[in-house]
Amino acid sequence: MLLALTCAPAALAQVSDADRATARSLAVEGQEALERKDFSAALDRFRRADAIIHAPTLLLGVARAQVGLGQWVAAQESYSRILREGAPDKSPEQFFEALAAAQRELDALAPRIPQVLISVRGPDTAAVTIDGEPVPRAAVGVRRPVDPGGHTIRAEAAGFAPVEVKVTLAEGASETVALDLKPVAPPPSAAPPPPIAPAPDAGPAASSGSSRTVLGIAALGLGGVGLATGAVGGVLAIGKHRDLAERCPGDLCDPSLQGDIDSYHAMGTLSTIGFAIGAVGVGAGAFLLLTAPRSPQRAGISITPVIGLGSAGAKGSF
Repeated sequence: MLLALTCAPAALAQVSDADRATARSLAVEGQEALERKDFSAALDRFRRADAIIHAPTLLLGVARAQVGLGQWVAAQESYSRILREGAPDKSPEQFFEALAAAQRELDALAPRIPQVLISVRGPDTAAVTIDGEPVPRAAVGVRRPVDPGGHTIRAEAAGFAPVEVKVTLAEGASETVALDLKPVAPPPSAAPPPPIAPAPDAGPAASSGSSRTVLGIAALGLGGVGLATGAVGGVLAIGKHRDLAERCPGDLCDPSLQGDIDSYHAMGTLSTIGFAIGAVGVGAGAFLLLTAPRSPQRAGISITPVIGLGSAGAKGSF
């Protein structure tokens, strides 16, 4: 291999001596890493050397390191590249030996590479990945080579719940993985709020009772005013009567007192009308309040007429 780098064909004639020496040193390090089974280091060194001087001998080292790392699909492609590119007629003998080795090792490796067939039931737009790497749509439904070991196969599509399957493929195994995408169920709609129950007194009966209560209170107020007016008028009439009794002995009054006599009669009439209105108002108010439909707010209402000297009205408890 090292001799091949020093005897490169004319195509490699433009490589400088420094580059050639660097590639040779990297190839030595790569071979030593292969022998001690440090495949990661071997892959790094052979790739660097091949990037400086591309040669089948160096690419063969890359393929062997990939096999050691379990990267069998990549190794298969490296072997195939060696065979596709071949070697010019005047190439060093080591190049042709590398071609022959690549063919033998590829023939031994190919049957060992596991395969997986992925089938997806769902939309045609489903995206499929193996270990996070996208799988072309044209490769879904056909056998696909994969490295041995564990793999995560996933399918997803808009509006569908993603599906993920983990598989472990042994050397030479062939597996079929079916992924069934199902539509995502729409979120449940929010339940309508429960209807608000009407207030206990919100019906026609309550409305009627409220009206009767208002009218009853108004009638009581009017009756109170009437009783008060009658009481005041009565007190004034009594006072006027006493005054006339003193000034009209034997019920004979001087004509000059006619105005006082008229005022006395007016006070009496006012008192009578006031007491009449008061009695009707208090009676009607009490009737309306006591016969109105009861509600929790009216529980315990009681009404009592009150008539006193110089005053009249009604008292109640609510």
